Amino acid sequence: MASDKPVVIYPPDQEGGRRVRVDGKLLGRAYSVRDVAAFMQEAGLEGWDEMDVIRSGLIEWRGGGPEAWAH
Repeated sequence: MASDKPVVIYPPDQEGGRRVRVDGKLLGRAYSVRDVAAFMQEAGLEGWDEMDVIRSGLIEWRGGGPEAWAH
């Protein structure tokens, strides 16, 4: 299933990590909104923080929103 948004956060895995995909490239696993913000900064969105991640329309959250980290 393809997303029309450039960032996809996948459902939490057994360890509570969520895969992060930006522009089709898997960047790694996030364990918090802070981790997602760090990935966004690495992708070129400098200055992004947790609130930017929570409010962003660029992100498709699968398996729960920014508050879901437990499997």
